[in-house]
Amino acid sequence: MDLLNAIRCFIKVVEAGSIAAGARNLGLTPAAVSQNLARLEGHLQVRLISRTTRSMVLTPAGALYYDRVRHIERDLALAEQAVTTPDSEPQGRLCIASTSAFGRHVLAPLIPAFSARYPLLSIELITTDRRVNHAREDVDVSLRITPQLEDHLLARHIARIPFICCASPGYLANAGLPTTPQALREHRCLVFRYPVDGRFLRWGFMRDGLRFEAEFGTVLISDDIDALTQMALNDGGITRLAEFIVRPHLASGALVPLFEYSDHGQAYAQTEPMDIYLCLADRFAMTAKVRVFMDYLRDALGDNWQVQA
Repeated sequence: MDLLNAIRCFIKVVEAGSIAAGARNLGLTPAAVSQNLARLEGHLQVRLISRTTRSMVLTPAGALYYDRVRHIERDLALAEQAVTTPDSEPQGRLCIASTSAFGRHVLAPLIPAFSARYPLLSIELITTDRRVNHAREDVDVSLRITPQLEDHLLARHIARIPFICCASPGYLANAGLPTTPQALREHRCLVFRYPVDGRFLRWGFMRDGLRFEAEFGTVLISDDIDALTQMALNDGGITRLAEFIVRPHLASGALVPLFEYSDHGQAYAQTEPMDIYLCLADRFAMTAKVRVFMDYLRDALGDNWQVQA
């Protein structure tokens, strides 16, 4: 029996959630994968997976075995790379997952230059606000905001992004200019809802070192930041947008920033920024290709958004 191949089949089946999906990822038939699983269980003399025609569940022994062997294939690949190409240029597939807005407006413009610097890398960018599974989707690295962090991931702070409350001149002419964040309860607010759990993205503010959240009045809701931007541009209400999204609209006068200064020249309140984290499945995921991407991203963002080392 090819023990390593059988273990590889077991790992892929667990990560994919089914024999059929695991077989697709491996480029094998479900029958071949099932045979490898049976051989592995026979070798170990223990049932690893309880399977029926409709479901697949790890046994306690299977869960323990998976936890011990799940890094074997990656460790072997890293060991081979270390001894065969220790000084070589990063190569292979690099899959990056990101929140939709950050991926679309920040990462996408940066990736062509990164690709030109490392031409042996094949880069895939996934932009989504759903919960991404690194193992099942073969993701090397993900960019997440604080509410999207998960305990099992390794997270490194990569950027702090300013946010700006704003509205169109047309909306403000009709509804009036709110002078403080507390006045938002009297206005129509354009609010982002997380696709994963349905929560609103709260609007945090800082004043005199204390944090507080704005209360919404009437709301228009979307799970897409660009849709909220279009609503604001068309006199839909007040919204809170990342600086990298709102910058050109402020420059053109299509949107107007709010709560910047009082009559005495002091800020009414500072809009709370948002932290972005670079996330890895575990310490073994810090491969050469991930490291050069992280370094590139730090250099590209450092002058703009107070990146912390």
